Amino acid sequence: MDYLDLPAFNSASGMVKLPGSKSISNRVLLLSALASGTTEIRELLDSDDTQVMLESLTRLGVTWTRHSGTDNYRVKGAGGGFPVKQAELFLGNAGTAFRSLTAACALSGGDYVLKGVARMHERPIGDLVDGLRQLGARIDYLGNKGFPPLHIHAGQVSDAPEVTVKGNVSSQFLTGLLMAAPLLGRSVTIKVQGELISKPYIKITLGLMERFGIKVMQQGWESFTVPTGVYQSPGEIEVEGDASSASYFLAAGALGHGPVRVQGVGRNALQGDVQFAAALARMGAEIGMGPNWIEAQLPCSERIRAVDMDCNHIPDAAMTLAVLALFADGTSTLRNIGSWRVKETDRIHAMATELRKFGATIEEGADYLKITPPHPSRLAPDVAVDTYDDHRMAMCFSLVTLGGVPVRINDPKCVNKTFPGYFEALATITGQPAACKLL
Repeated sequence: MDYLDLPAFNSASGMVKLPGSKSISNRVLLLSALASGTTEIRELLDSDDTQVMLESLTRLGVTWTRHSGTDNYRVKGAGGGFPVKQAELFLGNAGTAFRSLTAACALSGGDYVLKGVARMHERPIGDLVDGLRQLGARIDYLGNKGFPPLHIHAGQVSDAPEVTVKGNVSSQFLTGLLMAAPLLGRSVTIKVQGELISKPYIKITLGLMERFGIKVMQQGWESFTVPTGVYQSPGEIEVEGDASSASYFLAAGALGHGPVRVQGVGRNALQGDVQFAAALARMGAEIGMGPNWIEAQLPCSERIRAVDMDCNHIPDAAMTLAVLALFADGTSTLRNIGSWRVKETDRIHAMATELRKFGATIEEGADYLKITPPHPSRLAPDVAVDTYDDHRMAMCFSLVTLGGVPVRINDPKCVNKTFPGYFEALATITGQPAACKLL
């Protein structure tokens, strides 16, 4: 297995320019593909997940070009459903791409097969399929019921005025239905059954749909009415920096006493994970924020404070809190993180397993983690962290080096899913002599 040995660090300071948001990048690509007109996309994330989406759009007949030497793209929209009516798509482990393309293909009137890696075939999709079937879609499971791979047949779109979808497993099911709904050629109301998780991600979807000319009428988080209309290109759109990726560097600013500034996301951000900064403040960090930047530091005399926190609003960035809890002054509890179970890996179990290697005492529940850290002087060195083919596991556990211990990251290339240059970026802020040590 490939691995990366990271040395021990005691400080972090500097500035990092963030790559584009994965959540925004893949949504913008799909909306641009379905819209009338040509869209210039600036600062698109260049990663495995966005490449999966771009390759799939090519197979579906959408024309796009990348401007040489930049992260800027031009997408020529189809003005409705996909031009190619028969295709097989391989979507790796890209959940956002798989769920949204399932919905768009199901309402495009073609015959499509959607597959992924083995883990993707373990991630549930039944609630989305059930919702699409209410709209007349014909979808078969090629393996286990409720899971990919899928065979989508050309179906007869129904005239059902509303559709229901469960909201307590993944917000990506609702996102997929919302973004594909204009392909129906009529208004439809989507009703959510149960508590909707990860609401900030739905805000991203709604905000971007409005940028492309479709304003969804919302009644709380229970009902969404998508009007009749065709997406219209806004001409040009810029992808803001990835707020989930920002969490690692802001956490480094706290653990390494900073200051560390991230550029590309700030108080004007669409992404809910920008609220990680408020969570970090609860753990004792001093936070500064501008329209397009966030900065974090922690006085040398301070330690990370233990917290008991509901993390439903920051499901991805909450993983960074779990590693920060390894350095806290007491037991921390992260609650309402059940969605971790159906991500790139079972993140609750994976996080519990790896934290224990460093000496932490962990209580693992169905939707929570309770983390009691070891004494700082007893933090286990030279731990080999397994990453479970999960980019966020690799990035989170790289931060343990700021406890003054070397760490081995197994399969470090998994960060290519969202942040190919992560370790290089980390090196730019941790290469300074120790200013002060963790207590």
